[in-house]
Amino acid sequence: MATFVKILIGSILAAYLAMKWTAPSFHPESLKGARVLVTGASSGIGEQMAYHYARFGAQIVITARREKVLQQVAEKCLSLGAQKALYIPADMANESDPDRVVDFALEKLGGLDYLVLNHIGPTTFGMWEGDVEHTRWLMKVNFLSYIQMAWRALPSLEQSKGSLVVVSSLLGKMPNPFTLPYSSTKFALNGFFGSLYHELAMKKSNVSISICTLGLIDTDSAMDKVRGVTNIPAYPATEAALNIIITGATRQLDLYYPWFTQVVTLIKDWFPSMINYFIQNSYNYIP
Repeated sequence: MATFVKILIGSILAAYLAMKWTAPSFHPESLKGARVLVTGASSGIGEQMAYHYARFGAQIVITARREKVLQQVAEKCLSLGAQKALYIPADMANESDPDRVVDFALEKLGGLDYLVLNHIGPTTFGMWEGDVEHTRWLMKVNFLSYIQMAWRALPSLEQSKGSLVVVSSLLGKMPNPFTLPYSSTKFALNGFFGSLYHELAMKKSNVSISICTLGLIDTDSAMDKVRGVTNIPAYPATEAALNIIITGATRQLDLYYPWFTQVVTLIKDWFPSMINYFIQNSYNYIP
């Protein structure tokens, strides 16, 4: 059995390396002047994506809830080389704000080449205690607003042969404890945009979809929640952000970052008991 597992893991790694070797080449110059809207850009991965796009010379609109912080990020983007860096504060729980943000970007940039959906609402990290209202609210922020913005932007993305980039999570492919409301929104994202990918392909649409599955990233908000609770390693937000941008620019359907997240998602279907044991023993929890 041990030999079989080693062979299996080796085969998966070999397939992964072959896939990476044959992946489309990324050309940074392709992003010069690109019209980009990034949500959740006041901190964490979204902020780092804004800075990377700026270094590539893109035209950027960023959004989040905190206006003062957005202004600071936009100013830094200009200093890094962005052709334009505009911001619009918005609350994605407000039903009109997702449309308002897209309309602002279309007006100020004259269209969109990339819509990068990255924002999330705050949620607790702990055992679920039946708060249905919070789950409903979080679904509105983390899922329904994504759909709303994607639909609003699709005509412009169609005209520009643009890309729709959706930031998801390993928790949207593999259930874990302590994250029930958050995980449910990410499962919903994967299901919706995975299905939309097929519909766009069947219609021979010009728009590409990239669904980005991330493991634990070292953002301040994530680290504050898991510190002392789990020993799962965290990976740098700036590297995650760059990988997301490259995936969208090369029009690839999937990104798994870090690389082993893809291996784990494959193994969980073949050895569910082993993965369940690993998950349940990755957290410091005493009933």
